This record gives sequence, C-alpha cells and structure tokens, in this order.
Amino acid sequence: MEQQELRKRAEELAERAERQHVVAATGFLTPAEQYDLAQYFRNRRDVELHFAGGAEGCERQAAFFLPDWLEPELLDVSEYIRAFRLTAHFGAPAHCDYMGALLGMGIGREWLGDIWVEGDTAVVFCLPSVERHLLSIEKAGRVSVTAAEIALSDIPPRVRKVKELTFSVQSLRLDAIVAGMFHVSRSEAARQIALGAVSINYSEAIKPDFAVKEGDILSLRGSGKGQITALGGLSKKGRQFVTAEIWQ
Repeated sequence: MEQQELRKRAEELAERAERQHVVAATGFLTPAEQYDLAQYFRNRRDVELHFAGGAEGCERQAAFFLPDWLEPELLDVSEYIRAFRLTAHFGAPAHCDYMGALLGMGIGREWLGDIWVEGDTAVVFCLPSVERHLLSIEKAGRVSVTAAEIALSDIPPRVRKVKELTFSVQSLRLDAIVAGMFHVSRSEAARQIALGAVSINYSEAIKPDFAVKEGDILSLRGSGKGQITALGGLSKKGRQFVTAEIWQ
C-alpha cells in the first residue's frame, strides 16, 4: 500500500475507534508499514495504536486502533486474527510454495499474515474473513496438504535467533555502522548505500553520513538484517562502542 493511502486509511480507522468506541484494525502490514504508522502517530495522544500478528514473533502484523476504554493487554486478538496448520504429505513445501498456493486462491496479500514453516508443517495467520476459504487448500507446490484450525493460544512464540556483536566507530555515521555490523570496508559500505542496497528502519538509505541511533534497524542486501541495541562507552582512542544484534 502506498504511504499516503496507508496513512489516510489509518486516520479513518483512528477516527472510527474514537467516535464509535470500537476496535478498528487494518489488514496485515509489512514491518516498513508498521514502522511508518508508529512514527506517524507517535505524538498523537488521542490515538491508542497497537500491533499484533497472531503470535509473538510475527513479522507481518495488523494495526489496531483502540477505544479509550480498552487497554492493549485486554485486546482479544483472536477476534481479528485466525490461524491454521498445514500438514504436507510426502514432501516438505518451501515458504514460497505455501505463499504461492494461498495467494493463488484469490485473496489479497493484506489478508494473509506470517507463514511459519517447519519441516512438513506450516502455521498460517490470516484474517477471519478468508479463513474458511483458505482451509480448503489441497496443494502447496506439487505436494498435497491438509489444513486444520489452530487456536492462537496453542501457537508457541517464535524465538528470533540473534548473533550479538560489539565494535567501535569513529562516529555514528551510517557507512561506519554498516561496515561494523556486516564486516565490510567503510568504502564498500558507502558504495552499497549509493547503490540503494542499505535500508534503515525499513526505508532505503541514501546518505552515508546519516546519524544512526540506538534501536535503529539496518539491513544490507545479501548480508542480513540487524538492530542497534546499545551505544555507549569510548575506547582509549576515543572511538565509540556499538552493540548490535544480527538476526539469523
């Protein structure tokens, strides 16, 4: 969804939640879209914004605009997000096989959340409006599958595997941070930024001297993604220490 269209839709949902005192929700959003909405509403005290994807660890999540009487921890996400398990027979379809088969059933991408694949099974998150239709799926790729509903409460959280590293930089410029996080030279980091291969907080980065902050999420195409978890402390040579985690 285009940024302006997404923001306009979100404004309408926020107004609906406030005016009608009900929960108003989007479809599933990408991490970039979630970040954009979080920043867009960050100073709005009249808007209670909450994200959920169906289980802890979901990447694609819906944005929920809550009425003033409802605290985020009391939101029953199962009213707005459903899940089912696919079991493959005589094969182990890949994520792209499941994705292609489900989207091939005529649904929009925003109606489909994460697909967690493990061995010959997959857990799929979706909106309630398409759940019954998707449960009729019979194949993923060339492999036969059967579908069965699963309660969100029965899905264990997905634990992200991370590798922590600490390095030092002369300054918190983007090219220096990218070089330290992804083990490339600073000149190569600058070259990759110029090529549009680096993103920060899910948006393409174009300035090598952009000042990186704690909490920023960086990615280098072909090398991975990670987050700055701490900044602080100086080496004897006056370089600043940076702690980051690389998502695996």
